[in-house]
Amino acid sequence: MDGMKYFKKIEGTRLFLSPVNPDDAEIYTQWINDLPTSLRLGNAAEVYSLPQERAFLEGIAKEGMNFAIVLKDTEELLGNCSLFSINHIHRRAELGIFIGSQSSRNKGYGTEAIQLLAEYGFKVLNLNNIMLRLFEFNHPARKCYEKAGFRLFGRRSQSYFVNGQYFDELYMELLSNEIKTNFLEEFLPKQNG
Repeated sequence: MDGMKYFKKIEGTRLFLSPVNPDDAEIYTQWINDLPTSLRLGNAAEVYSLPQERAFLEGIAKEGMNFAIVLKDTEELLGNCSLFSINHIHRRAELGIFIGSQSSRNKGYGTEAIQLLAEYGFKVLNLNNIMLRLFEFNHPARKCYEKAGFRLFGRRSQSYFVNGQYFDELYMELLSNEIKTNFLEEFLPKQNG
């Protein structure tokens, strides 16, 4: 393999966030076509081909706050996360996250990735409010978001219809003064420091 695949933009305890690598299109295509995964993300009615996924990754690799979630020890790709709909005037954004393989879930990786991204959003991008959305049946995601400090503030009733049933979309948020982690502290400038 020539050259590096990932770059440590934001580093945590077990993970780091790297710019997205479009060469990972194949593994993303496998993950996104997994029915249980796509049902939780709300895009099960779509079929994603390898060329579509590569084009999508190439697009997000060129713009915005989109990151690959990478395991520090092995440089294994775990998924991706992003801040989007960023509004610098009102200092708000939305957060999205996706842990690809079933074997990487329920290990705290999602929580750490969200904490890293939120801390970066608050301390470097100067955001004040970060919001995320999920479907009410996605209990593991809700637990993960709550562990990362997010709290429920609203719901959109009966807005997701699957298997003959309606489900609510839940809205959660975190404010800059509520962040509990200090992953970036040693790198950030300080007054009289």
